[in-house]
Amino acid sequence: MTAQRGVALLVVLWVLAVLATLLGALAATVQVQHRQAQWQASHTQALFAAEAGVAQAVMARQARDPRARWPADGQPHQLRLGDADLRVSLYSERGKLDLNAASAPDLSRLLKACGAAPQAIEPLLQALEHLRQGPVPLRTLDEFRELPGMGFALYHCAVPWITVWSGQAQPDPALAPVALARALALPAVREPDADPGPILTVQSEARLPNGYHATLQVTLMLTQTKEGARPYRVLRWQE
Repeated sequence: MTAQRGVALLVVLWVLAVLATLLGALAATVQVQHRQAQWQASHTQALFAAEAGVAQAVMARQARDPRARWPADGQPHQLRLGDADLRVSLYSERGKLDLNAASAPDLSRLLKACGAAPQAIEPLLQALEHLRQGPVPLRTLDEFRELPGMGFALYHCAVPWITVWSGQAQPDPALAPVALARALALPAVREPDADPGPILTVQSEARLPNGYHATLQVTLMLTQTKEGARPYRVLRWQE
């Protein structure tokens, strides 16, 4: 009888240990799912706030009052939307180096300014020229990223300065970022009222009080449409 009680006690203890393990695993799973849901909710909120920043930039650029229009000079605009802090900048594609139209010397200066090794520049230029001689021009910046020998750091440095939408052989000095103008030895020209053209890039960063944030870089073409229609067409969207 005593032996049976001992076995029963061991069985009960074993069952309790298994249940405790299962409950612990369940609690850990619930906690992880709760954190994931919290992260997803905060990230979505920050992303929506960043999208609102893009819309605000478009509205500010198309304001009827010229004095209220944002210049496409890359200067950040601090905004507040609910409990989200926004930092929104507007850039003109005319102030960037067009991969389809730029000269080889300017492309070489760009790559050099971004730290490309001298022996790597010529193969990159040859690969790019091969693409430019194709039946259609480059349509996306991803084609530049996929060039043989293109590293992440080099692309990350160059991408804010390049475009495939301006059609100009050189960036407009009045709209070019200071660092790009310096790299290409462009004349120092600052014209606050310079026409940025219809194709712009908006960088919108939203930050929440809990530390979550989201950043959007959207290249869009402003359009003259009927009232109620979307005032722009998205050419590139990157989170």
